[in-house]
Amino acid sequence: MSDKLPLEQFSEMVKAHPNKAYLHQPVDRKLNVYTWQQVNDMARRIAQSLLQMGIKKGDRVGILSKNCAEWFISDIAIMMAGMISVPIYPTANRKTIQYVINQSDCQAVFVGKLDELEEADLGIEDKIPRLLFPYPTIKGKFKWKMLLEHKPIKEINKPAQEDTLSLAYTSGSTGNPKGVVLSYNNIASAASTTVELMKVKNKDRLISYLPLAHITERSLIENVSFYSGCQVFFVENLETFIDDVKVAQPHLFISVPRLWNKFQAEILNKVPNNKLQILLKTPLIGHFVAKKIRKGLGLNQTRCYGSGTAPISPNTLEWYRKIGMPISEGWGMTESSGLSCSNFPFNKKMQGTIGKALNCVEMKIEDNQEILIRGPAVFEEYYLQPQATKACFTNGWFHTGDMGTVNSEGVYQIIGRVKEQFKTSKGKYVAPAPIENLLARNNKVEQVCVFGNGRKQPIALVVLSESSTQNTVQITQELEATLNIVNSQLESHQKLDNIIVLKDEWTIENGLLTPTMKIKRSEIEKHFAKYLDMKFQDSIIWEP
Repeated sequence: MSDKLPLEQFSEMVKAHPNKAYLHQPVDRKLNVYTWQQVNDMARRIAQSLLQMGIKKGDRVGILSKNCAEWFISDIAIMMAGMISVPIYPTANRKTIQYVINQSDCQAVFVGKLDELEEADLGIEDKIPRLLFPYPTIKGKFKWKMLLEHKPIKEINKPAQEDTLSLAYTSGSTGNPKGVVLSYNNIASAASTTVELMKVKNKDRLISYLPLAHITERSLIENVSFYSGCQVFFVENLETFIDDVKVAQPHLFISVPRLWNKFQAEILNKVPNNKLQILLKTPLIGHFVAKKIRKGLGLNQTRCYGSGTAPISPNTLEWYRKIGMPISEGWGMTESSGLSCSNFPFNKKMQGTIGKALNCVEMKIEDNQEILIRGPAVFEEYYLQPQATKACFTNGWFHTGDMGTVNSEGVYQIIGRVKEQFKTSKGKYVAPAPIENLLARNNKVEQVCVFGNGRKQPIALVVLSESSTQNTVQITQELEATLNIVNSQLESHQKLDNIIVLKDEWTIENGLLTPTMKIKRSEIEKHFAKYLDMKFQDSIIWEP
């Protein structure tokens, strides 16, 4: 781990290679490239503008935008001015935006690329200064060009290790998000450990597209760039995603299970899986086909593939491994400043696990199978919530809420959440996650939620992939086979009565996914509660 804090490390990189390309921002299909010195100069000007607005050292400043070069620059400026950043998910609704701004007492908010401008406009009170990135966005007084007209700040903040760098709000899967107080040392230990683990070099290229408001992207992309000197590319919009990845040619590529599934579906739309598997087994041709697929995704230079935030199907992992894309699963939390456990370097024997703990943390399993964690990367408090803080620590160990197992070699596997267990009418407890993982081995199952509180037997709600949404005899038979296979591996009280196939996918917009694409279990259970009291003749039910 490095003994240098993020802001000092950024400054070191500016001195080491001021004219080296750093941030690559596509705008109207042209690539704006900023060197380390240009980013430094802009950040110093933005820092000075914040101070001249009367915002003081220690004050909170929000960032509400999709990923872009200006997000990085603003974050660096906030550090330079000695202030505390408060990232807000760009998909947040007005209620969440208001809550985060008020709870953290933000004195200003940077606002940039957004899909729902009205939500941001109504979520930010008029009294809060709006500092606008140079993209179509909400109305506000302080334009980016105006902020850059200030002279660069001469003396930047020199934080102590224990000083607060950011209030990182959780994604709020179980209620209002909590503000995790992250120190400079928390972020430094997590980011520098990741650089060492993945051997990130200054010649490497990364792409930033998962929300920077989430600690994974911020730690593994933004702060990793400070500690490695690598280049970072951004995506202009969803439609240009693959083209932008092809431009970036990233050496490290991190995604989430939902997107890995979508990439797979796009490939299988062009080549049926049976034909693809035959081609992959054919000498020489298989190598060529796999390379062509990777090139089509813009990932032919990638040496590290990662997945996190939720479990990914073992079948999906194996499918990607066969095309030369071995995905290393990782695990971490906002409270642990990013990546804490990883199957990297990729080890096939550990495929389907989250691997081993990184050097910036210690982990152990409690008697109830809950994972506990501590170390320099782990936070110490929730902002203005002393009772919540006290409740989640025992003798310095943080209760993650995740349940897991660990083998003799220190390899961890997630088996669910402590609070997700439900009791059937038989009085038996059921953990849904292991059952969901079994169902997800069917590649047609894109989203799944097992529930059954008070029922004799659990049931499963599933959303199928786009290519499998038709109610056909073949798909119904496949799901029946999946149900039988899954039930054969379960104890009697865990066996599923039914699989209910839903019409509409769960999205961030309809409130059934968090901004990090985890399912909002409580909201899904509320939304589909009617099925708890229904009895069905068939095992596979298609929503009318």
